[in-house]
Amino acid sequence: MSEHPSMLDITDLGPEGLASVVDLALRPVGDLGRPLEGDGVALVFEKPSNRTRHSMEMAVSQLGGHPVYTRGEEVGLDSREPVEDVIRVLAGYHRIVAARVFDHGHLKRMRAAAVTSVVNLLSDHSHPMQALADVLTMTREFGDLTGRVVAWVGDYNNVARSLAEVSLMSGMDVRLACPAGYDASDAELDRLSLLGAGAISQSDAAASAVEGAHAVHTDTWVSMGQEDDAATRRAAFADYTVDAELFSLAADDAVFMHCMPAYRGLEVSADVFDGPRSRVITQAHDRMHAARGLLAHLVGVR
Repeated sequence: MSEHPSMLDITDLGPEGLASVVDLALRPVGDLGRPLEGDGVALVFEKPSNRTRHSMEMAVSQLGGHPVYTRGEEVGLDSREPVEDVIRVLAGYHRIVAARVFDHGHLKRMRAAAVTSVVNLLSDHSHPMQALADVLTMTREFGDLTGRVVAWVGDYNNVARSLAEVSLMSGMDVRLACPAGYDASDAELDRLSLLGAGAISQSDAAASAVEGAHAVHTDTWVSMGQEDDAATRRAAFADYTVDAELFSLAADDAVFMHCMPAYRGLEVSADVFDGPRSRVITQAHDRMHAARGLLAHLVGVR
């Protein structure tokens, strides 16, 4: 492991690292000790978040560290100060810098500075912290994930990319159902196909993706920063609502999952989101456990 191990994408962990994070996340808090005792963890947020802030602050505290939340305008990445200056200064105070940013390139530049560990809390490219929670929730539900099927219905966005990566690395098959113009490119599908033993497929038919699937995932059709395109996006996704009829095509033991915030009546119907097979609240709580597992892994707990 490098001197300053980081995670900008799930693939940075590799299969062994991913297995380690999940194992650590499943352990009782007391079994992990206090490996961050006396250390700070900077939490830089260009975008607001409910789950990300609370889960990370609690995870740092549970491991004995001190989280410091900082709004994006307080550091001003490349506006008030260059990214490299920010990370070099924060490295003098903190063992880990975790950032929720608009531009994934800022995270790459932080890591390139090689002065401290960097964690991606969300970027325009990927959302690995959400993916860790997703795989943790599915592991709790099904145990060994090899051969299980994940269906994604909607936009192939940053959440979908990280979910596909973590699922394939865990031995699952992934089916993407995305409308034209919001789907994964052929090059992206080729890249994903090399990540694990599971198969990746894509179509524009939600029913074919969901049929027989063990976990059905979706996300809001309009994310932060896309508000100007809301009407266009809602029209494009009109046939991609995960409602009771669509969800009934999934396996008998299937679960519904959503990264939240959710908009009932748009990407998911209320009866599915709030139904007995929904795991969205467990999934949200697993953000904290997954964060704790990742932090412990990055500082060498095994």
